[in-house]
Amino acid sequence: MLADIHTDDLTAVVRYALETTRATSVCPFHDDVIVRIGDDAAESHALERAKRIVRSDGTEWDKDALRNELGRQLGAAADGRCPKCDPAASRV
Repeated sequence: MLADIHTDDLTAVVRYALETTRATSVCPFHDDVIVRIGDDAAESHALERAKRIVRSDGTEWDKDALRNELGRQLGAAADGRCPKCDPAASRV
């Protein structure tokens, strides 16, 4: 699976780490909606996984940049439910 991501794209690296650790999931009905599962252990694991992904030139990602991007993606994700599938989720 790692071959499917562009390791020089910070957004893609963090998205890969979040999805493969099950910290986030794409709604099966709305591929434009990412849902935050709310599992703290999975989110911590995602950060550790992202830290181990190196760029194509062999350099590591800056840890602060990874943390910031992880926080941005988790903050942008829907909380627990897809708001398009469950209109009540968007009112919470």
